[in-house]
This record gives sequence, C-alpha cells and structure tokens, in this order.
Amino acid sequence: MPKYLLGSVNKSVVPDLEYQHKFTMMPPNASLLINPLQFTDEGNYIVKVNIQGNGTLSASQKIQVTVDDPVTKPVLQHWPSSGAVEYVGNLTMTCLVEGGTRLVYQWLKNGRPVHTSSTYSFSPSNNSLQITPVTKDDIGNYSCLVKNPVSKMESDTIIPTIYYGPYGLRVNSDKGLKVGEVFTVDLGEAILFDCSADSYPPNTYSWIRRANNTTFVIKHGPRLEVASEKVAQKTTDYMCCAYNNVTGRRDETHFTVIITSVGLEKLAQKGKSLSPLASITGVSLFLIISMCLLFVWKKYQPYKVIKQKLEGRPATEYRKAQPFSGHEDALNDFGIYEFVAFPDASGVHRMPSRSVPASGGVSEQDLHSTIYEVIQHIPAQQQDHLDGCVISGLCSVTKNRTKKKKAYRPPTG
Repeated sequence: MPKYLLGSVNKSVVPDLEYQHKFTMMPPNASLLINPLQFTDEGNYIVKVNIQGNGTLSASQKIQVTVDDPVTKPVLQHWPSSGAVEYVGNLTMTCLVEGGTRLVYQWLKNGRPVHTSSTYSFSPSNNSLQITPVTKDDIGNYSCLVKNPVSKMESDTIIPTIYYGPYGLRVNSDKGLKVGEVFTVDLGEAILFDCSADSYPPNTYSWIRRANNTTFVIKHGPRLEVASEKVAQKTTDYMCCAYNNVTGRRDETHFTVIITSVGLEKLAQKGKSLSPLASITGVSLFLIISMCLLFVWKKYQPYKVIKQKLEGRPATEYRKAQPFSGHEDALNDFGIYEFVAFPDASGVHRMPSRSVPASGGVSEQDLHSTIYEVIQHIPAQQQDHLDGCVISGLCSVTKNRTKKKKAYRPPTG
C-alpha cells in the first residue's frame, strides 16, 4: 500500500513523522532527496501537484526507483588448473564476484566477446564458460566483464594451459642446397641440420639413419651435425622424429643427403693455388704497372738521347743545320740523317750509308753539308735515280723498290 512521505502547501513542508529525517523537499522545487539511501527505499514513488484558482488543477507522475550495490572486481578460476590435452580434455572457467546487485556477465577472448558455438557453452547465469573439447585454437587471453546499472568491472586475464602438437615438423640446414627433401652437400664440408615443430610442451627429437634396409638411432636432440667426409655412401637417407610426452602424439619427416665431388676438388686445391679472383687481380696489377713503366720510358727516353747528342755534336755544325731545318726550334728536328742515292743497274755503285767518298766532284768537306748541298753536288745523270729517304730518327734503305721518286731540287740561291 502507498505510504505518505511528506507534502507542502506553498512554501511550508508537512512531513510524515516517521520519515521526517530521511526525505527532504525544498519548495517551490518539488525534487525529493533521500538520504541515506537503503535497499528498502526501492519502489514506485508518486508525486501529485494541485493548483487552486477559479478551479482546482491536478497532475500526478509515477517514478520507479531501483537501488543497486556497485560491482567489485571479479576473479577468474579455471579447472583443471594443470591444463587440458587437445581433443581429449575439457576446460571450465568461472567468474566470481563478491559484491554487486543485478550482475550481468560477459566473456572476452583477446578483448573480443565470446559467443556460443559447438565447443563454447555458458551457465544459466552466464558466470561460467565451458570449452568441450579444447583445441590449439582455444589458446588466448580470457577475461570476465561484470556490470550492473551503476557500475562495471573487468577481471584480470588468464591464459589456460592447453597441451597440443607436434605440428609442422620440418628440417632446415645452415649449408647445402635444398630441393624438396634433398640436401646437396660438397665433400669435405660439415652440415648442421635443425629439426623443429610447433608443440606444447616442447617435443623430444630423435635422429634416425637408414642404411642397407635397416634403421638405427644416431642421436637425440633438435640438432644433428653431419661431416660429409665421414659418410660412407654418397646418398644417405635420414629421418627426424618428434614426440610430445603429454599429448602422446608423434610426427616424423624424411630427407636425403647427397654428397657431391665438387668439394673434393676444392679441398685438393686449397692451399696449393690462388683463388680465381686473386689471380685476376695479380694479372691486372702486372699489366697496369707494365703500361705505366712503358709510358714513362717513352715519355722521357727521347729527351735523354737528344741531350746526349747535343752534348757530343759541335756547335758550328748545329748552327749550320738550323737555318734549313724548316722549324723555328731545331731541337725538335734533331736526329741522325743519312742520304742515299740509288743508281740504276748500269750506274754508279750505291753510296755507303754512313760515309760518302770524295768522288764525282764532291769534296769530303761537302759530306757534312745540308741535304740541299748534297743534292746539288750529285751528278746530273744520277739525279733521276734518287729515291726518297724515310726520316724516322735513322733513315732506312729499301733495296728493292719498284716506284722511285725524284729528289727535291731547291731553287737557285
């Protein structure tokens, strides 16, 4: 039944004696203050306003008031606490909250809501999550979000233990050429194999070698080192086995190692010969140094010859030859010049290359004259038989010439 709390006429408040210390109203504001608030204060409140004038106007409003306790931080528990085996065990997680009213539960995995599926199910109040059966995909960060109309709190995350594997067993190597399941290794090299698989807890590994239709374990552990020179056969089959002690599952992979003879040739040449790169580098350096020395010799050797000739030649002879050099600087034309006349078969014998005898009206003094003077003193009947002289430091004479040139005859004076 409704209870009268208080009323007011204009600005005077008339409270009920039972609730005068709990409910307060300050006219003309008709707001109601409840202090202290208790769970028994929850219910429907009715306010009614009457205005008197020529007539009486009345209006009323009903208000529903709910009282809630704020949510305390929830705590997650999971069972079994030791973990569950994939495809075999089940996992149950429960969200516990000490304080709060009208609680609403929501489950999160990696920050996203969890919905009902073939493996996920919830309790009637939604405070428990059950996974049946567990798989590797169920691994993640789980948390519980609890809220009510006045507050919300989220629990700490937990990662349930799920045992799985092995998955994706594979063998890798630091050396050698891998084509499919075949490793090619040079003779004389050592190769390290690594066997790995996705599993929890970690697997135990065994290495098995096949020979003569028999298999035997050669080592335990994730790594195997094979020295190619100690392998009896050029082609050997190996197998890596991975075993999970908790799940009871195992997996294996096969591979073949082929020993090639390329490494043997490298081993025989090692320490006896230089590498191709070193040989090419040495030859290149030798050619470069030889070209540089040849260039320096060609550049400075002619000047040494000229200097020696200038020091040994009389100054009068150099001055006498300078006006007819054809250049302003006679040093550029310095050299040994020889002038040879080629008579025909019935004529005079060929003149010597370094000295000309004083005959035919030519004196020994004229032998040291210029080319023009020499040509002027050559007999006229032999002038048609002169052949051109090639001047290149030392005139060379070609004995058998088919084409003859007439010697140059300078103008008179």
